[in-house]
Amino acid sequence: MSLINPLSFIRKAQEKGVAIAAFNVHNMETIQAVVEGAAEERAPVIIQTTPGTLKHAGIPFVAACVKEAAKIYDVPVALHVDHCPSYKMIVQCIQNGYTSVMIDGAELPYQENVALVKKVVEMAHFAGVAVEGELGRIGGTEDDMTVDEREATFTVPEEAKDFVEATGIDTLAIAIGTAHGVYKGEPKLDFERLSAIRNLVDLPLVLHGASGVPDDSIKEAVKRGICKINIATELKLPMAQAIQECFRSNPKENDPRKYMGAAKEAVKEVVREKIRLCSCSGLADEIRGV
Repeated sequence: MSLINPLSFIRKAQEKGVAIAAFNVHNMETIQAVVEGAAEERAPVIIQTTPGTLKHAGIPFVAACVKEAAKIYDVPVALHVDHCPSYKMIVQCIQNGYTSVMIDGAELPYQENVALVKKVVEMAHFAGVAVEGELGRIGGTEDDMTVDEREATFTVPEEAKDFVEATGIDTLAIAIGTAHGVYKGEPKLDFERLSAIRNLVDLPLVLHGASGVPDDSIKEAVKRGICKINIATELKLPMAQAIQECFRSNPKENDPRKYMGAAKEAVKEVVREKIRLCSCSGLADEIRGV
């Protein structure tokens, strides 16, 4: 299949009260792991890349790999750029076939943020591409972007309603207590805030920083209206651990097919677990009417 705009299956997830798992990838093996895992679970999937990954690998290379993976495996696949502060990079992503983008203007004053997001929405919608916006700031580090815990702010429900109406975004990422990276303790999500936002905002809601959040909290968040769950750190950790274990077992190993192969399988196992947690296994066939 060709890459598709994820709104078709995100809205289906919203209708069914489930969520779509979105995974941040960094190289060929993580792309393979995500798409293979999704195919085995018969789930639609969103592959995400941060600006740092794109600077490392190159937008054309990443896009080409994901396009080929989508052709091989018969499940809906969307390609999304995550937390991108650059209008120019978003244009480049769309030119290379991305079907979803997230413009991150969180560091700007509110009205400037709205103006930037609206500009991206107008351009992306003309190209048939979905736009995710974010209101509130999630603490922690993703890529080379760090938000101090003291600077993190929760999403205000009334502001979320105004932001959605002013910008025309398709999905909204909200801050309710999650963080990017590894948690120092168990995160406590503000479910009442989530419900208040859901009551004011009709479009699909997104949860960033879901790696390390207890399964029960993820299930409750989905129950209260989260339609897309972002996973990044929980893929990087098992990948690194699998490679480390490979070299512990055989310090002289020099075949990347072996240690990267082990890493891919470790990542795929997590991908399948997260898809099942989101309750979207089998949704690919429902979307296609099979």
